[in-house]
Amino acid sequence: MKSLFLSVLKASRLASKSSSGYAASAIKQALVSAPKPKRKRAVVTPKRAKLKPIRPKRIRLARARPTALKPPPRPAPGSFIDGKHGNGAGAISYKLYTPIGPANRRMPLVVMLHGCTQTAADFARGTGMNALADELGFIVLYPEQSPSANMNRCWNWHRPDNQRRGSGEPGAIAALTLYAAAACRANPARIYIAGISAGGATASIIGAAYPEIYAAVGVHSGVAPGSVRTLVGALSAMRGGAGEATPSTGKRPPPTIIFHGDNDRVVHPDNASGFLTGLSGPKARSVTGHIRKGRAEGGRDYTRTLYRSTTGQIMLENWTVHGGGHAWFGGNRAGSYTDPAGPDASREILRFFLAHRMARQGRKAAGK
Repeated sequence: MKSLFLSVLKASRLASKSSSGYAASAIKQALVSAPKPKRKRAVVTPKRAKLKPIRPKRIRLARARPTALKPPPRPAPGSFIDGKHGNGAGAISYKLYTPIGPANRRMPLVVMLHGCTQTAADFARGTGMNALADELGFIVLYPEQSPSANMNRCWNWHRPDNQRRGSGEPGAIAALTLYAAAACRANPARIYIAGISAGGATASIIGAAYPEIYAAVGVHSGVAPGSVRTLVGALSAMRGGAGEATPSTGKRPPPTIIFHGDNDRVVHPDNASGFLTGLSGPKARSVTGHIRKGRAEGGRDYTRTLYRSTTGQIMLENWTVHGGGHAWFGGNRAGSYTDPAGPDASREILRFFLAHRMARQGRKAAGK
């Protein structure tokens, strides 16, 4: 712009000194030869682009598979070990016997519940179950009541929280049973439970509460599941017979074998009738009884009654030992509360147990 101004000014001066034609020609020449001014480029503001929302891509995650719990170490054949197991229902001590023989067998598991004032070791000696385990090939689990739970080591079967599924002693013993079965790789279709006196009453309650675990139940000198809810009620039932049984599941309990002496001064022999009531109702229309009499090698007479369902399945086997008291029949004198005169309750209970196995649908329910 400055050079253009100087050129025009120069041409004007020349015009004043010369003719107008020459001046006009000079001005024109200056304008033609002057550089054109540079145009400023207009700044174009870009339009705002409409931003589309960014949607995150769906990432398919692989489903997390539950981590398989590693089973506890398998006990060695011929071992009789001590342990303690706990869950939400409580902790419980136990002894576990694994029979001699091949370690890779899928053997039955028998749970044995002692009576008052007894221990697991005492009950094992008196019943002779470990020797039978070596002979017949099964595992024996002996839960043991703590003196802190009952000063006489009785199972507290009369308390309401110990008479239903998922709580108290039934819940703890059922959990211990499954733990032992996993540790020993036991056959899940052949798990059984038996007991004497308070242990027998507890076994009957647990068998009715967990029919998907236990294929059969054995009760020696015990009370059937019923309406007892207090210690006073328990003592009354033991002395005068139990009331109508009411199993907690509302279904038939597992097949049951019971032993009772008709001279029992601790648990009245009339309690045996409660098992039949719980099995079929007050009128007992759905089962039929077959009576057999005999004499044990030790000298005691007995009456054995078999109750079958309409399909022929044995649901209840009732042994009444004549002249027998509150003791394990056919037991070893090395243990407490035993009557060696017979019949051999341990062997007969095992015979009854091994004749029953859990149906496949029951095994599936137990694995849930």
